[in-house]
Amino acid sequence: MKNIDVITIGEAMITFNPKATGPLKFVNTFERKVGGAELNLAVGCARLGLKTGYITKLGNDEFGRYLLSFIRGENINTSHINLVDGYPTSLNFKEIMESGDTRTFYYRDKSPTLTLTASDLDEEMFKKAKILHLTGIYPAIHHDNIKVYKRAIQLAKKHDVKVSFDPNIRLRMWSKEKAREVLSEILPNVDILLAGQDEMQIIIGEKNPETIIKKSKDLGISFIAIKQGSEGSVGYYKGTTIKSPAVRAAKVADTVGAGDGFNAGILYGLLNAWDLERTLTFANTIGSMVVGVRGDNEGLPYYEDVQAQLGEIERVER
Repeated sequence: MKNIDVITIGEAMITFNPKATGPLKFVNTFERKVGGAELNLAVGCARLGLKTGYITKLGNDEFGRYLLSFIRGENINTSHINLVDGYPTSLNFKEIMESGDTRTFYYRDKSPTLTLTASDLDEEMFKKAKILHLTGIYPAIHHDNIKVYKRAIQLAKKHDVKVSFDPNIRLRMWSKEKAREVLSEILPNVDILLAGQDEMQIIIGEKNPETIIKKSKDLGISFIAIKQGSEGSVGYYKGTTIKSPAVRAAKVADTVGAGDGFNAGILYGLLNAWDLERTLTFANTIGSMVVGVRGDNEGLPYYEDVQAQLGEIERVER
């Protein structure tokens, strides 16, 4: 019985958010937050009400224990999370400008996820899952992580688990050439593509949405969503292509996590068999809500919050 909606594999991090905007060298105080693209996706899915599992390893230190408590508190399955000695929990420091634009500075050279191997993946978890979500960040951390992804994809295909993929290319972590080499090998195994135009230009040399959709369809990808930031998104599913306009945010405080929220919205719509237009609108709305809150995942909404934002119900007071 498939009773897990989404599972994902990645690196959870402690994020230090600046308490002032501007260049990082002039910031003196920070707030401890939680980050990591795959974890943000898991949090986003869980808050929408999806049953979500997260596979990772954390440092056996105060930060690792804090992350484990946080993840458990978000009602995410933690049965495949382990604390390991000798590998400090990864950190990043964020720079936020007045516009909401950000830069991130990573301290993850000895990531605890380096101890996660392909043999650690539990086949039983894959048997129960409906969607496996992967990103381009995890294989960028270390080349051995590619083996973990290959095994995860193998298990997903064996047990009829749809593979969702966000390239999420971080050029601070690897070159365009290396990203293209690794991620182009993943694409033929993908069922659900959630990508930005610039990322697809790096991987397949194309930025035009129509061309991206055509080439992705040729690879056997059945659902395609192209994220266009302030211009919204373009989606393809079951022979239909739709351009979905952006949902204007009331304010932009921090753009980090918006793409992860969008991804969670797409997966929710697919799991609930919504049509393409409703799914894209739902995902765009979540993205617009995330950017209004500082933090990687603080702005990820609960399902009723999205309903209220869409005008489907009255706003819930907490």
